[in-house]
Parts: sequence; C-alpha cells; structure tokens
Amino acid sequence: MVRVEIVLCLPRDDSTVPVLRHIASCALHEVGVVPDVIDDVVLALTEACANVVRHSGAGDEYEVRLAVNDTWCEISVIDAGHGFDSSSLAVAMAGSAEEQGRGLALMHALVDDVRFESRPEAGTVVHLVKELPMLADGPHGRFNRPA
Repeated sequence: MVRVEIVLCLPRDDSTVPVLRHIASCALHEVGVVPDVIDDVVLALTEACANVVRHSGAGDEYEVRLAVNDTWCEISVIDAGHGFDSSSLAVAMAGSAEEQGRGLALMHALVDDVRFESRPEAGTVVHLVKELPMLADGPHGRFNRPA
C-alpha cells in the first residue's frame, strides 16, 4: 500500500498557491495517478486556497494537508480566519460575465466530495476528497506487483 501525507503551513499570500499546485501535482504524478485526475485535484485545491487567500483575515496563515493512498486523495485547507455561514453557500456557477464566484462550483464539479466546516471567529476547513484512478503501467502498478 502506498500512502503519502504532506502538511504545509503557509502565509496567506498569492505566491503560495503555485507552490501548493506544484507539490500536489508532483505527489500525485509520482504515485501514478491518471493525468486528467491530477489536473482536476490541483484545480480544486487551487480554488480552495485562492478562497483562503482572498477571504480570510489579514496576516493569517493557513495549512494544507494532502493525503494520498492507493485509491483516494483527501485534502484539507484550514484557515484561522473569521469563518462564514457555510450552509448558505450556493453551488451554482456565476454568470459568464462574472470574474468571481465560480470556485465553489468548480470544486464540487472536480472532486467527489466537498465539505466545509466553519465557525465564527474560529476559521474554516475545506475538505476535498477524490477517488484516484491509477495508470496501469505507472508507479502504483510497480509497487503492487507480486515479487
């Protein structure tokens, strides 16, 4: 069984999002995840992190936890911001002329499960879970071949 766990604590800054994209993409690639699924996971992660950078309080740090195993990937994006009413979120896509408002709908479209935990003045956790199809001839296949 393959298991990769990565925890990153980062300043709330736009420059951290490409770093997270790169690390997640490399980890998923190295265990042999199908490339289209890597793209989906990385885009959902990008949207979750961009929301933290854009909406949590000034100067806040945030944490990203990435766990990958033979069948799934789970990501938690955790901020210590002011929180929000996650039950009021609309998942509908923003209009085509809108520059913002597509992130939540994209996350729901790209991964199998999206959950929010948010408490006023205690921050927010975004949970993303995606089933991972593996390349038959990729690293995962080599790890699990009989000796």
